[in-house]
Amino acid sequence: MGVEPESAASAVLQRRIVAVLNIGSGSCDAESAPQAKAVFDQAGIAHAEIVAVEPKDLEKALDDAVANSDVLVVLGGDGTISAAAARCAPGGTLLIPLPGGTMNMLPKALYGERSWRDALAETLSRPKIHDLSGGKADDRPFFCVAILGAPSLWAQAREAGRKGDLVEAVKRSITAARRSLSGSLDYDFGGELTGSAEAVIVICPAISTSLGEDERALEAAAVDPETAAGLFGLAFHAAFDDWRNSAAVSLAKVKNLRVTGHGEVPVILDGETVQMGRTVCISFLPLAFRALVPAERR
Repeated sequence: MGVEPESAASAVLQRRIVAVLNIGSGSCDAESAPQAKAVFDQAGIAHAEIVAVEPKDLEKALDDAVANSDVLVVLGGDGTISAAAARCAPGGTLLIPLPGGTMNMLPKALYGERSWRDALAETLSRPKIHDLSGGKADDRPFFCVAILGAPSLWAQAREAGRKGDLVEAVKRSITAARRSLSGSLDYDFGGELTGSAEAVIVICPAISTSLGEDERALEAAAVDPETAAGLFGLAFHAAFDDWRNSAAVSLAKVKNLRVTGHGEVPVILDGETVQMGRTVCISFLPLAFRALVPAERR
């Protein structure tokens, strides 16, 4: 990852700034807009435009913001952050992704355990430009983790249960159980490792605990959980738990890999379920987008 002088980062904050707040996410509500304005004002950046939107209006708000800003600030969950990062092409709009959801994978990688207000205030106070790599599943970018296979189905079941739709949760749990028994994947980790597994997990350098942040590769893991409970937990802790020591895990550092299922491969990218085909090709993105983060304290 690259870092540019603080003077360049400070200069860009004097240009066009748009903050998009997803008020449908877990830590963002009607009070977030005035709170964000107070942070900008305190930093002497009163020219920042703040847009608070419902989830149904998020896509258009992000498109408009990227088209009309040099810095995009986004407050929302993992799906919102991923959607914003996908729009911030290298050499274009810089991103400040603030934690407003449940897992907050990318914000935690960039800002640690800071609250979104502290992360924003410290970034505006002493910014630096930080380059991030990522991955691409066919034509869909991701920046933290891709989960392919049965754990994705358990994730869908859990989400339905969290929303109170118990009938749908039961249906999806049954589907997950059936697929976990018969839906193994064939994988090819760039010729370095091949085989079959219940699940394949691909982790980006930003959140990997075994890759150096400057390492030019993805971490790929083929996993064979023994129980449905194992699959269920794996879907939500793949990026963080110390599961690498399991004998049921095969690991490789790769720039390209291919996964093939017996039917459509279930996929979650950065916490969001996506529809993909029978074969999914994943590649390393050396420069996915550029973020603003707090400079190290002297």
